[in-house]
Amino acid sequence: MNKGELIEAVAKAAGSTKADAGRAIDATLAAITKALKKGDVVTLIGFGTFKVSKRAARVGRTHKLVKNLKYQHVRLQRSKQVLHLKRQLTKLRISYSFKSAWV
Repeated sequence: MNKGELIEAVAKAAGSTKADAGRAIDATLAAITKALKKGDVVTLIGFGTFKVSKRAARVGRTHKLVKNLKYQHVRLQRSKQVLHLKRQLTKLRISYSFKSAWV
């Protein structure tokens, strides 16, 4: 699903125009981006959590050139889904019926 398809789905579900839905989605994404830039954690209950983590500077090695390279520190966006959403996406079924080996 791309942004246009998301706008159509939101407009249909909310019973509003595509323009209104587009503005609402743009405002939501802007607010999430602003919070992440400040270093805040964004939690959408029932959906997931977004946060920024830092990867420290490190030294890597290329096997082709046999050289050590210095990588700068990096800020990465991380997200974590809520368990029920993860189960719906992976169709995880937990079975509690165990057969005994002695039967």
